[in-house]
Amino acid sequence: MITRIGSATRTYLLLLTVISVLAYSCKKENSGPTLTSQTSSSTIAVAASENNSAAGDSIYVVQPCPRGYSRDSITESQLPAAAMAYLSSNYSGYTFNKGFVVVNGSRQTVAYVAIIYYNDKPVALLFDLTGTFLKVLEQRDKGDIDGKGWHEGGRFCDRDGLQKDTVALNSLPGSILTYLATNYSTDTLLKAFENRQDSGFVVISKNDGLFATVFGANGTFVKRVAVPTPPGACVSISESALPASIVNYLAETYPNYVFEKAFAVYNGSNVLQGYMLAVNANNTRYAVRFDGSGNFVAAKAIW
Repeated sequence: MITRIGSATRTYLLLLTVISVLAYSCKKENSGPTLTSQTSSSTIAVAASENNSAAGDSIYVVQPCPRGYSRDSITESQLPAAAMAYLSSNYSGYTFNKGFVVVNGSRQTVAYVAIIYYNDKPVALLFDLTGTFLKVLEQRDKGDIDGKGWHEGGRFCDRDGLQKDTVALNSLPGSILTYLATNYSTDTLLKAFENRQDSGFVVISKNDGLFATVFGANGTFVKRVAVPTPPGACVSISESALPASIVNYLAETYPNYVFEKAFAVYNGSNVLQGYMLAVNANNTRYAVRFDGSGNFVAAKAIW
């Protein structure tokens, strides 16, 4: 339940649209890394699309809000240099939307939040005091602020784990299959997904490494991304076969992420070199690489 702010709460929580302040809200948050041991969460409302800022098309970003802390608006240039470099490197071509500095009860800066649009979809990121990336903040539809965070038919209904966005390879539009056969004839196609928001497609393939090739709704080529993968032979594995350290990292860094595909990579001597995963976080897809011990190595936004 969204709780009315009163004297016992002592936490200032802002609910903002891209246009104006709407309301104040607060609720208990128990998942994901926090800045202190006693935490509530606040929400920030943003348009679901950069090209549609109508309040009725808003989604809500869930941010851990330690007691006594507050959030002040800042410009992009007021973000730490490391945070701006991270955004440029990992979200090429992004558009800045909102920035916040998180301060404690003594008005000391403890963290930063940046909300951007990447491929016309909002992404909210939490950085520490130095601008080091901490996590991608979870998004929810307005009616799902409480509870499990999604509903059937909603924007984030892929969180049911049924992978309803998966497309059979032989069911891809003919233009996509023709393009891949013509331009990447030695690729082995592994899996394909349809983007819920723009009806485009992402095709994962293998060719001396892993690649994600993105197509628009009409089957036209958009881009090809080299997935950060250790050298070696990629073997498809199930989510249940992943080390606990990988599952824990994903849960903390991409709250309510959707598992899509995982590979274990072996060298010529059949020694495990690492893992590569494709995950969907708030309708943005990421390739995330781990070493053979399950330690995080790198991540890259695909689409």
